[in-house]
Amino acid sequence: MIELTKIDGHKITINADEIETVETMYDTIITFCSGHRIIVKEQSSKITQLVVEYKKNIYSRLLDK
Repeated sequence: MIELTKIDGHKITINADEIETVETMYDTIITFCSGHRIIVKEQSSKITQLVVEYKKNIYSRLLDK
C-alpha cells in the first residue's frame, strides 16, 4: 500500500498492485485495473518511487523467511 494526496488535499492509501497506468499532464491520473480513476497531487516519478520502495519492502520480507 502507498499513501498519496488527492487533488482536494485528502490523504488516500491505495493498493499499488492494482495500478494499471499513471498519467501526468497537468494533474496525475491513476487508473486502476478496475477502470476506476483518481487524481492525485504527486508526479508519476514520485508514484513510481513509492511503488518500487513498497515492492522492495515486500520482497525483502519474503526473502528473510
